[in-house]
Amino acid sequence: MEKSDLRIVFMGTPDFAVESLKALHENGYTVVGVVTMPDKPAGRGHQLQFSAVKQYALQNNLRLLQPEKLKDEAFLLELKSLQADLQIVVAFRMLPEVVWNMPRLGTFNLHASLLPQYRGAAPINWAIINGETETGATTFFLTHEIDTGNIILQEKMAISTTNNAGEIHDQLMLMGAQLVLKTVDLILDGKAEVKPQRHSASLKAAPKIFKETCKIDWTKTSRELYNFVRGLSPYPAAWTEITSMSGEPITLKVFETEEEIVNHQYTPGKLLTDNKTYIKIATADGFLNLRWLQLAGKKKMTAEDLLRGYKLNC
Repeated sequence: MEKSDLRIVFMGTPDFAVESLKALHENGYTVVGVVTMPDKPAGRGHQLQFSAVKQYALQNNLRLLQPEKLKDEAFLLELKSLQADLQIVVAFRMLPEVVWNMPRLGTFNLHASLLPQYRGAAPINWAIINGETETGATTFFLTHEIDTGNIILQEKMAISTTNNAGEIHDQLMLMGAQLVLKTVDLILDGKAEVKPQRHSASLKAAPKIFKETCKIDWTKTSRELYNFVRGLSPYPAAWTEITSMSGEPITLKVFETEEEIVNHQYTPGKLLTDNKTYIKIATADGFLNLRWLQLAGKKKMTAEDLLRGYKLNC
């Protein structure tokens, strides 16, 4: 079978998925359908916003499906009519068996971790939050339990102590696209060899991140908090509450910090500043210097720039 004869349905939504779709489309594979999330209202005007995958599909005249429900009969009939040999999922949502079991060659997923570690919705964030020095990408065939199917390919990548989640996201997006391409090449040639995931009590999870997840707990160590901030930067961003000189509570997003390990007598969470050049907050074993910050409704700025307009209460 030639590349162009392999009928592929691609499923994905955000920017992370676009690079994989682009790699398939530009390397001679036939994408007979693209499934993405329905348009959602966004911004102050609540205008409908297209997903990044939809934008790419429209620009390249690819057939588009946007089901509200993946078990909807009309969607299933349309999906079946595409007669896909293979389905590929990158940053989409959990599929029902009737969908992932439809193509004759199955459905595989690209996951941004070295499975079985960091199964779940936010593997990049949690790997950095936990101080990992290595991550990677995995392709695996879908099965009933989420992120547990047999592994096809896996590739590792280093995480430096200065990388944030946005940087690792972009690197894995490019690596993952090439891994998807290699995986499809193997499946096309009948050379895909799968291996089951190891089961261990020491597996780390990567659950979905909510606003409360991002609140900084100052009782932790400086290194733990340094990793926490970069693991949530630039999105959704760690946050804390401080007080202005007038006593007004201020919610502050924190994007970049510097750890300072030193003995002190301050209660964790105590803010120190000269109201000119620095803002730092006491931790369990030192201080965390806040470098890049953002007030609600304002642009991202340095601590020094923030202090030009706001005086803080120590």
